[in-house]
Amino acid sequence: MQFSQLITARRSVRAYTTQPIEEGVVERVLQAVSCAPSAGNLQAYQVCLARSSEVRAALARAAGGQSFIEQAPLALVFCTNAGRAAARYGQRGATLYTVQDATIACTYAMLAVVDEGLACVWVGAFDEAAVRQAVGVPGEWTPIAILPIGYAAETPPASPRRKLSDLAREVGA
Repeated sequence: MQFSQLITARRSVRAYTTQPIEEGVVERVLQAVSCAPSAGNLQAYQVCLARSSEVRAALARAAGGQSFIEQAPLALVFCTNAGRAAARYGQRGATLYTVQDATIACTYAMLAVVDEGLACVWVGAFDEAAVRQAVGVPGEWTPIAILPIGYAAETPPASPRRKLSDLAREVGA
C-alpha cells in the first residue's frame, strides 16, 4: 500500500473479530516500531505485549471499562523509559523526549498494523497506576498509550478533519 493510501485508510477501530494474529505480523509491527526515530537514537521507550485475556481485561478496567481492549487478541502498551534518555539529556530527556519517543513508536505501530491488514485504536484515557500494575512495569516506566490490535469487526467512517487553512499557518517573512 502506498503511504498516502495507508494514512487515509487508518481508522480508530473499537470492535475486533476473534481471529488470532499471526506471529509474523506481530514481529513485522515490532520491526516498524524499532525503525521509529527517537532522540539521540536512544529508543527511550518500552513496549509491553499483552496477549493474555487476563492482562487485556485488566487493561480494559484500567481504561475505564473500554471493553474492546479485552476483545482484541493483542494490546501493545507503550511506556516511557526515562532512564534511557536522562543520562544524555537530563530532565528534558526524562520528561519530554521519552514521551515523544514512545508516541512516535506507537504511531509507527499503528501504521504498520494497517499495512498488515489489521486495525487498532490509540487509547490514552487510563489510570496510569492500574496499567503499570496490569503489565508489571517498574515505577520509572510511564505508560503513554495502549494500542489494541486485531482484525476489524467494524468499518467506521473517516472522521472529519480541519481545513488545512485552519490547521497550518505561514510564519516569518
